[in-house]
Amino acid sequence: MTMTRTDVHMSPRLLSPGGTPADLPTHAQRHGPLPHSAPIDLLRTVAESGLTGRGGAAFPVHRKLLSVAEAGRRTGRTPVVVANGAEGEPASRKDRTLLRLSPHLVLDGVQLAAAAVGAGEAHLAVEDGASYLESALTQRRGDPVPVRVVRLPRRFLSGESSALARYVSGGAALPTYQDPPVRERGVHRAPTLVQNVETLAHLALVARYGADWFRSAGTPAQPGSALCTVRVPGREPRVVEAPFGMPLHRLLPLDGMSAVLLGGYHGRWIPSAEADQLALDSAHLGAGVLAALPADRCGLVETARVLRYLALQSAGQCGPCLNGLPRIAAAFAALAAPGPQGGTRTDVARWAGLVEGRGACHHPDGTVRLVRSALTTFSCELDAHASGFCTATDGAPLLPVPQEG
Repeated sequence: MTMTRTDVHMSPRLLSPGGTPADLPTHAQRHGPLPHSAPIDLLRTVAESGLTGRGGAAFPVHRKLLSVAEAGRRTGRTPVVVANGAEGEPASRKDRTLLRLSPHLVLDGVQLAAAAVGAGEAHLAVEDGASYLESALTQRRGDPVPVRVVRLPRRFLSGESSALARYVSGGAALPTYQDPPVRERGVHRAPTLVQNVETLAHLALVARYGADWFRSAGTPAQPGSALCTVRVPGREPRVVEAPFGMPLHRLLPLDGMSAVLLGGYHGRWIPSAEADQLALDSAHLGAGVLAALPADRCGLVETARVLRYLALQSAGQCGPCLNGLPRIAAAFAALAAPGPQGGTRTDVARWAGLVEGRGACHHPDGTVRLVRSALTTFSCELDAHASGFCTATDGAPLLPVPQEG
């Protein structure tokens, strides 16, 4: 079970109060009708709001909408919208929580995005919750653009944009080399907008309440709020809604912690003392995961488990994933076991450099980011392991790793 909180230092925006799912009448009562503004006016409002993507890249939303619309005009093909609710990141719960509690806010955003880019069809891609989303769609009889719920296979890379476009087109949910990118040639070779469901929910709010309202939370440089999955040992994971600029120590406890994982399995480890000085920032938000590592756990063991999972989850279509990631994962597992290391630490760092920027997608790059942060953050533990002992006193697994073994 995932706990939700919408009262973390701000009034709820995205998630329904009390953790109760909002049906269409409740949604309409809370937010009112969806405004019907011209695409150019919506794009202007979104640009003024400063809304960026919440799927990890933090790309300006108005620029993404504009690029897909322009590609449609240039190619003469009607664009397609894909709402990305895959959330293949094992440590995250934010998107599925949003879809469960506020499905109509997301579906409003889908309609707005479709109008902005001139789309003729839309798809909502999810791993979980397809039945209640289909039920929500049956309540919305006046939507101009038809939306189809797509059930995705459970894989870490199912939500990658080219994998989504490929799967919706009838292929395998595996990434492809993005040349040209999906915004120019995606689903059935049409220009395709792939947008995270949280981003679409924010879009629906911006369209209703305006740019100034959106900017009333967050910072001038990074306006608005974001959903985060907070994981603390001994507690149920909780999804919180917090403004950018909120100090991390107000979102998760840092006393007694050695490190924090920021952004998820394509994120990075940082020492807890450093996290204590940081604020919520899109630069490290990634998949919206904030996970605290207690001082009695071994960060090397946790990282080795995640790296093995990431290597097994690769598409295996390019050299970095087929050869590089399994080799790095195996070497890091050796570092996680106390004993002589030889040149393994150097090898891991060198192999990380060899796979970076050479994959068909960003999976190798995200994995390398995690590896490098672990080598730095847990350098003292690496030295202890090289001397034959581990400082951890609790060997219980901390981070969720599906289908391990």
